[in-house]
Amino acid sequence: MNNELKTFGCVEELLTLTTPSEPVYCIYPEAAVENAQSVVSGFPGRVLYAVKANDHPAVVRLLNKGGVKHFDCASLPEIELINAICEEPCCYFMTPVRLRGAAGEAQSKYGVKHFLVDHLSGVEGLTTEIDMESSVVFARMAVMHDSAMINLSNRFGAPPDDIPEILEAIRGIGAEPALAFNVGSGVTSPEAYLHSIRIVKEVINKISFEIRLLDIGGGFPRSYPGFKVPPLNEYFDAIGDEVRNLPLAENAEILCEPGRALAGPCMSAVVEVRLRKEGRLFLNDGMYGIFWELRFKGHDRFPARAFREGNLLTGPTQLFRLFGPTCDSVDELPGEVELPADIRVGDYLEFGDIGVYSLSGRTNFNGFQSEQIVAVTGSSPLSSLYE
Repeated sequence: MNNELKTFGCVEELLTLTTPSEPVYCIYPEAAVENAQSVVSGFPGRVLYAVKANDHPAVVRLLNKGGVKHFDCASLPEIELINAICEEPCCYFMTPVRLRGAAGEAQSKYGVKHFLVDHLSGVEGLTTEIDMESSVVFARMAVMHDSAMINLSNRFGAPPDDIPEILEAIRGIGAEPALAFNVGSGVTSPEAYLHSIRIVKEVINKISFEIRLLDIGGGFPRSYPGFKVPPLNEYFDAIGDEVRNLPLAENAEILCEPGRALAGPCMSAVVEVRLRKEGRLFLNDGMYGIFWELRFKGHDRFPARAFREGNLLTGPTQLFRLFGPTCDSVDELPGEVELPADIRVGDYLEFGDIGVYSLSGRTNFNGFQSEQIVAVTGSSPLSSLYE
């Protein structure tokens, strides 16, 4: 574990010893390692961690310890981070939009050989920066499905009919052509991946060579209060069965790029109640901080529990509306949360399952931003109480 982090045995100990005035973000090392091991062993192929989901060095190290050796990166700083803290990582530069010179530096300095394009012009741009003959270039295909909470093909991805030409262009300049898609974020049904893989089959039947690498993207969801989804093994089993129907190369591998599925359960947030107005609670963190992802379609709340003077608060409950500390009127969490009815100023709330799109997305709007990050090693994360 990262020696730079203060360590506590449980949230009760944290609150008893420190009574923090700023939000505290708790990393659970055992949960991070165990969950990474489960995902890596369960997926029928190669697992790439989507670094954008949570790039805190302690989290990345723990996922690496749990068996994650491959990393989906969107920028040179992400590649630099992974190489600085992981032993012999394999980074993939999986975005069609890069800063000028970034692809070349990624390859020459860090040995990156996997890149991605979604247009013929992207192929041309790569030829000026990297050695194509030592590279694998993925052509990203646009796919959509109603079960995805967020459509990730409205900006990136070429229409399926255009993919054969892009693959042929990649092969023509000496790189190994590969195929990728990302059906969306928060995909609530395995059928979305099966639908996309069937389109892949139509595409590869139109090209004159075999594909060795197929990247099916991320989007694997987690269940939250009021937002239940199938377990991961249902996705993995269905994907594995469908891929067997593809006419891929004999040594073919399937890749995925999970973020939430890997890092989701490894963190919680501890925040303080600063004001109560009947059924409204004002907290020291909000939509411009750790909860910013709640503005998107999908789940509208996290599992939560309350503490007073370092002890778990119980008793009759009621629904509360929750607000952040900023002066912006939209700083309101979208879902009502059931909490003890007698909650008051100075009590603390712990929110579980905040391991993704939390630290990496928070802002310092109005000057509210906490750097209080600790490790909790003697207890299970809050999410396990709700599964």
